[in-house]
Amino acid sequence: MGRYFLHMAYNGANYCGWQTQPGLPTVQQTLEDSLATLLRQQVGVVGCGRTDSGVHASDFYAHFDCDGVEPDCGQLAFKLNNLLPADIAVFSIARVADNAHARFDATARTYRYYVSRKRLPFKQGQYCRIYFDPDVDLMNRAADVLMEYDDFTSFAKLHTQVKTNICHLTEARWTTTEDGLVFTITSNRFLRNMVRSVTGTLLDVGRGKITIDGLRQIVERKDRCAAGASMPACGLFLCKVNYPESLASIIDSNTQQNRDEIH
Repeated sequence: MGRYFLHMAYNGANYCGWQTQPGLPTVQQTLEDSLATLLRQQVGVVGCGRTDSGVHASDFYAHFDCDGVEPDCGQLAFKLNNLLPADIAVFSIARVADNAHARFDATARTYRYYVSRKRLPFKQGQYCRIYFDPDVDLMNRAADVLMEYDDFTSFAKLHTQVKTNICHLTEARWTTTEDGLVFTITSNRFLRNMVRSVTGTLLDVGRGKITIDGLRQIVERKDRCAAGASMPACGLFLCKVNYPESLASIIDSNTQQNRDEIH
C-alpha cells in the first residue's frame, strides 16, 4: 500500500462543502468516485480541511492510500482531470511517506475573502457585493487587535465537535484591489465559520457599527451571539496551505513535473 498527496483546486459553488454528506454533492465524494473508477478499488480521501458549502479553494491538498501496483502519478492526474467535472482541477499527485497526513501535517492555512461595491459580472459567485464604503484603515486597526488574541470562541459556529477554540493568527490584513477589497487571514488552524464571521465583524467596524473597544469586548465575551453576521460563502477562498519543507518539496517538485502532462 502506498500513500499519495493530491494538489488541487475547486470552485465550491456547486458543492455542499468538501466533506461527504449522504445524498448531497461534495468535493470529497466526487473525487473518491473518480479515483475509484480509475484505480478500480474503493479509495478514501482525506482533505487538508473542511470547507463549507459554497466555499472555494484555489490551493487544496488531500491524501489517499492505494493498494497494489503503484500508479504513474502524472498519468493518474491527467486521467483524473479528464474524468472530474470542470470545476475541480488536479495540479499534481505525489507519492509520499506512509505517515504523511494532508490535515495534521499542515502548519498554516491562509484564507482570502473578496468584497466589492461594484457589480462584477465575470466574477459572479466569487465575491460578495457590499453597498457601503468601509473605512479600510479602521478595519486594519481592528484586525491588529484580533492578532492579540488566540481564543476565537466568539467567531465559531456553535455546537461543533472541537476540543479547543484556540487559534494562532500570523496575519490579518485588508488590502485594496482594482475591483474592491480583500481580507487575508492566516492561522495554524481555523474554527468552522470563523473567517466569515470575522470578516463580517470587521466590516461592521469599517461601517461604524462596532468600535475598536467594542471588538475587544466581543472577543473577550467568548459568545458567538456578540459578533457580527457571517458573510456569504461565495466570497471565501482557501488560498494557501503550508507544510514542513520535507513534504512541501515533494509536492512542489511533482507539481512541476506533472504540469505538462496534465495540461
